[in-house]
Amino acid sequence: MNNAPLLEMRDVGITAGYRAGRRTLVRDVDLTVAAGETVGLVGESGSGKSMLVKSAMRLLPRHAVTSGRIDFQGRSVLSFSRRELAAHRSRDVALIHQDPRAHTNPMRTIGDFLVEGVVASKLLGPQEARQHACEIMASIGITDPEHRLTQYPHQLSGGLLQRMMIVAALLHSPKLVFADEPTTALDVTVQSEVMAILQEQIRERNLGLLFISHDLDLAAAVTDSLAVLYAGTVVERGATAKVHSRPLHPYTAGLLACRPSATAVTRLEPIPGRPISAYEAGPGCAFAARCRFATDECRQNRPQLRTVEDRLVACHRVEEIGAELPQAVHS
Repeated sequence: MNNAPLLEMRDVGITAGYRAGRRTLVRDVDLTVAAGETVGLVGESGSGKSMLVKSAMRLLPRHAVTSGRIDFQGRSVLSFSRRELAAHRSRDVALIHQDPRAHTNPMRTIGDFLVEGVVASKLLGPQEARQHACEIMASIGITDPEHRLTQYPHQLSGGLLQRMMIVAALLHSPKLVFADEPTTALDVTVQSEVMAILQEQIRERNLGLLFISHDLDLAAAVTDSLAVLYAGTVVERGATAKVHSRPLHPYTAGLLACRPSATAVTRLEPIPGRPISAYEAGPGCAFAARCRFATDECRQNRPQLRTVEDRLVACHRVEEIGAELPQAVHS
């Protein structure tokens, strides 16, 4: 397997607003996704996860400015011309949204929704596109695909409609898929089915997948590596199994501690306070106001990502508090 990065982000920052009112939304993010690899991007709402995906596809509004480097197979996405960008979006990458009903037209059939993009991009003709869509539907267990093409979004369940979003993403044979909380609106059983389908397709087609979620347990079940985002900054990054089993940053531990267990009755420990955006963060650690381990140093000096044991962590006190965090997770 070729593990050269499909997507490479270096020192990515995003600001938005006008003139003196500009605000920082994402700061100094490094991230890579290789073919055949699934990378998780985890954090609470407002942490900047979706902004990063939109920046990688150049879908941010005009008043938002992206800095740093975003390369796809060694080419700068931020330098693409309009024609190159259109080709990139229609051939190289695909996006699976979290709410399929908000991204389908209730007045158009599923067949129209699926084939319109590939036909407009001249990748396939109308009949070829419909046939290819049926083949993908059959491969992921959707019955009677020809009939499904004639149905409208309101005639499909949430789980089936999300499967159609996966079909739409795979139809133009992309190299990299962005999945932006694709199971948020689904119940737990259907979540598992949809994620199993997505994982199988990623493996079979040797695609890269950037999976965005606020659910650390779900991300841990489907990813190879994890980046934990808080206030627009990565606070912990490493192999999924190690980050999930022994978090080193207090925020990562907090995300695990506040999620109910499927196998044991435990008292949940919510993270105190509220999540903040990058522009609200002071000069120190953005998580300091919610962290029970914070000191004056944490509040005054922003920690940088550094190698601790087997991963990267942005915390001044990680060596001192590391032994306490697993207890916090399981309390």
